[in-house]
Amino acid sequence: MAGITDFPFRRLCHELGAGLTVTEMVASDPSTWNTTKSMNRTKFGQNLSKNTLNVVQIAGAHPEFMAAAAQYNVDLGAHIIDINMGCPAKKVCRRAAGSSLLRDIPLIRRILTAVTQSVDVPVTLKIRTGWDPTSRNAMQVAKIAEDLGISALAIHGRTRACRFFGEVEYESIAEVTSSVDIPVFANGDIKTPHMAEEVIRFTGAAAVMIGRAARGNPWIFNQIEHFLKHKKVMGSPSSAEFEEAILKHMSWVHEFYGESIGVKIFRKHLTWYLPKSRDFTRFFNTLTTTKEQKQALITYLLNHNDSMRKKVA
Repeated sequence: MAGITDFPFRRLCHELGAGLTVTEMVASDPSTWNTTKSMNRTKFGQNLSKNTLNVVQIAGAHPEFMAAAAQYNVDLGAHIIDINMGCPAKKVCRRAAGSSLLRDIPLIRRILTAVTQSVDVPVTLKIRTGWDPTSRNAMQVAKIAEDLGISALAIHGRTRACRFFGEVEYESIAEVTSSVDIPVFANGDIKTPHMAEEVIRFTGAAAVMIGRAARGNPWIFNQIEHFLKHKKVMGSPSSAEFEEAILKHMSWVHEFYGESIGVKIFRKHLTWYLPKSRDFTRFFNTLTTTKEQKQALITYLLNHNDSMRKKVA
């Protein structure tokens, strides 16, 4: 999720149970590699445990650029390269990248071949079920990916045309899972531990991928893991746990981006943490320094200690 899954957020999700986190989408065009945006997206690994794998997701439509980007990011410290063929954003698809690639099987073959042959680390792939409901081809793409050395496949269970609306095609994910031997990760509208278990059971997927459900709720990873292991629901975070996580996240954002950008970046995260506190979030969005944000949030949390259990597993 570009603009959301930056290093501070991935760091928090990792700390709260995410088995694997992936960078924001990094453009494969070499002319973008030295931009502030790209360099921020490829800052990973610091302050994490030694067992953490650095996964960089690359996007593009030119096999040579994609191969070069893969090697470049491995040189930076990536342990896994993930190829994005699932993003439905118009600005990405206009460049024939993201889920737009699902319309061009020969180009998919060239990109997967170029990337897998360019690096010695595992290469994974993220796709959708097809470009639109009349041209679903996830099965075909999955088999090509397996044949060309892709190590794992993540599938968002909708077509590009469906974006994030309508029912998720868990049936399509199940069909792919049963047809290939590589691990398949199921993605799409998985919001609770019960749903994660049901999706894994129904699709046969090796794991689930959580996206939008983690916004304002990074505890979802520990909750899912606990439920899968023990078949018991883990309670919502206590007031103290909620406060610790949100203040830590804010501090890391401020540290990572600095004063002027950090205060802007954290505003959107706060609206996800406190969706029912609109008056406070509107006020918070007017603050322009990290000191003001910190003081305001601490004061709010102290005054609303009993209302911090905002999510139910």
